[in-house]
Formats: sequence, structure tokens, C-alpha cells
Amino acid sequence: MTGLRTDLYELRMAASYLRRGMTAPATFSLFVRRLPHRRGFLVAAGLAEALAFLESFGFDDDELGYLRDVVGLDEPALAALAGLRFTGDVWAVPEGRVVFADEPLLEVTAPIAEAQLVETGVLNLLTFHTTVASKAARCRLAAGDAQLIDFAFRRTHGIEAGAGVARASAIAGFAATSDVEAARRYGLTPSGTMAHSYVEAFPDERAAFRAFAADFPVNPIFLVDTYDTPAGVRAAVDVVAELGLTGPLAVRLDSGDLAALAREARSILDGAGLTTARIVASGSLDEDVIAGLVAQGAPIDGYGVGTKMGVSYDAPSLDSAYKLVAFGDRPVLKLSPGKATLPGRKQVFRDQTGASGDVIGLREEPPPAGRGPLLVPVMRGGRRLEPADPAGEVRAARNRFHADLAWLPAPARRLTDPVPLTATVSPALATLHDRVRAQLGRAGTY
Repeated sequence: MTGLRTDLYELRMAASYLRRGMTAPATFSLFVRRLPHRRGFLVAAGLAEALAFLESFGFDDDELGYLRDVVGLDEPALAALAGLRFTGDVWAVPEGRVVFADEPLLEVTAPIAEAQLVETGVLNLLTFHTTVASKAARCRLAAGDAQLIDFAFRRTHGIEAGAGVARASAIAGFAATSDVEAARRYGLTPSGTMAHSYVEAFPDERAAFRAFAADFPVNPIFLVDTYDTPAGVRAAVDVVAELGLTGPLAVRLDSGDLAALAREARSILDGAGLTTARIVASGSLDEDVIAGLVAQGAPIDGYGVGTKMGVSYDAPSLDSAYKLVAFGDRPVLKLSPGKATLPGRKQVFRDQTGASGDVIGLREEPPPAGRGPLLVPVMRGGRRLEPADPAGEVRAARNRFHADLAWLPAPARRLTDPVPLTATVSPALATLHDRVRAQLGRAGTY
């Protein structure tokens, strides 16, 4: 059960709703108010985890006992929560799609206590995964045709966060991950070389490389910068010749002037006839460092990207929100300065030519000419419409990402000074907004 994976005020609001018999369906919309600095777009991610959270939502006896003994909920509230499960419907943007500010990533419609209780978990999952996928997408843009590998696991904010980063970066086009469990869980390619400690454990580099290649002769990757990088590359070349290795192999550079060292390594490898040997770089990389190396023409075939991608170092969070937009038959809105919301259940309509920004409209209105809807139904009655398929979901999301990246206008793709597309509001939604606001004014509420 996951019922305690929420904030306390959600529990108190839910208990109050239930005490008063407020069981009408409520729709909450999850969106990002504004893009972080230097972001021209976001990549939707985390939906599969959110749906799994919703399907498992409920309270077991131990959790109910805690709510009674520590939180102080009374017996009527506990009795109502005891049988509570998520029974609602969900519409969402499929994972891997490119999205912009103010656009709903997901909308939940359920009895209001249920929809309120799941806010924290759903918001957490979509915010984290979308943050990381968006950072990883910038690395993908910077790297051109080079391979990207997720090296973030050891410094992510928690063990499960490591798996989330592996999944989110795979959606954004990373080819492999160092996280073995995440690779197993999501059908990803595991990737790993050796650490400097391995090299240091042997009398010299040649002995270390010889042992490693003997034990793992298929596609060995030699870490060559423990002592002196050019000497390390030459040691790797000697071991390859000594053992007669003929298959794929690579050297990894983890420090120093990566562009200059990559050129020197390429020269040594080519001079030894190892023209197909790959060069992989790692060490405090992000999209800016990668873009600089590409601009210098560094002969680097792959990048292991770790901490700065895994924690989205320059923009570690999103200004995301989960707001009530309808209760029963009544559309609602919020007028708080800087945090105003739009009423009603929504849809996002996209011009597939990329000539103009998206249109946020009402879910029931027909698409404007030349536009298609982004949000699709993904859950009905508390159950996913498609069975869980961890590996298949990642593959499908990656395909959507690559298609949307090709669609994305060049100004929004820029790593520096990007210009994101701006969503506009449909006439029908604008009319509804004005009507609801006018009704609030007549009621004397603002």
C-alpha cells in the first residue's frame, strides 16, 4: 500500500471531504507554470511510475494504526480510508513527448478525496522524471551522433532515483546505463568499464589491462588516465596486440584536457592499426562540456554522463503544480497572483508543422484545423488501459522523443538562449475562464 506516500494536509483535506459526504468527481490538472532557465522545452516522463502508484494506492492496517495513534484521525475517518482505493480516470501526455509551460502533462478525475490524496505522489513522480529527461535531452542534442551512457547512479538522490534517472535518460536517447538493476527492470543495455582502483590494485597498467582483457575479452574498455594518459593508451595497445584481441574495444578518458587527449589517443590507436577502437569520455560532463568538445572536433565516440545529468545540476526542479480545475459540474479556477489557473478539463492541440505554438483548449472541443490532441486516456476506473510493459514503454517513449525532437523548432532546441514555443488559449477556454471569473466576482470572492 502507498497511502502514506502523501503530505499530511492531503490526508486532512480528504478526511474532511469524506466526513461531509463530498464524493463528487474532481478534476486536477498537473502542469509546469514556467520553464527553468535555459530550457526551451521539457520532455514528459514518469507516467508509467505514476500509474503504478495510482493502482497500488490504499491503506493497510499498520498505516491506519499510525493515522489513528499519531496523526489523530478519528474512527469515522479511518473507516472511510480503510476501503479507499483510487478509482479514477487519467488523461496524460504520453512519455517522450515534448511539452511547454502551462500545458497539462496529466489530468486526474476521481472522487475528490481520492484525487486529493494522490497529488503528492503523482506530482513527485512526474516532476522528477520530467526534470531529468529534459536535462538528458539537452545532452542528446549536444552530443550529435555520439553515444551517451548514464553514469549517474552513484550520485543520484537515492537508490530508486538512480533507476529513475536510467529510465528517464533512456527515454531521452541514452544508449546504456551503469545501473544494472535499472537495465534489468527496463530492458536497457548495461554498460561499465573499470575504476582507477582496479588499475591501482595491479603492479602497473599493463598488468591491470592484461587481467581485465583476459577476464572480459568481449569489447573491453580500458581506463587509461590513472597515471599518464598517452602512456595508458600505449599500454592498452600493447595488451591488445599481446592477447591478439580482434573484436570491438575502447579506451576511456576521465580527466584532463579531453579534446587534446582524445586527439592524441586517436593518433596512437590509428598508428597501431586500431582504427575502429572507440574513445569514450567521462568526468563531470554536461551538455555544455559535450557541446564544447564537439565544437573542437574532438574524436570522441561516446560520453559517460553522470552527476550533472542525474541531478539536473543547473535546474534541479520544476515549478510544477497540481490544481483543481473542476468539481462536479462546476469548473473552478484560482486567481492568486502569479499562480492563476484555467478552469475545466483540458486538451492540448499541436500544429505538427511546428509553425506555431500549441493551443490549450477544453477536452470536449474539436481540434482546431491542422492540429492534433496531445493528451490521451491512460487509466479508467483506477486501472491502466494498457498492461504494464517496462521495456516496451521505454522503447515507445524513446521513439516519440526522437520524433518530437525532429519536429522541435530550432530556436527551442538551442542550448543557450533558447526560445520555447508559447501556448495560447482557445476561444472556448477563454470564454469559460471569463465566465467563471465573472461568477466569482458577483459572489464577492475577490
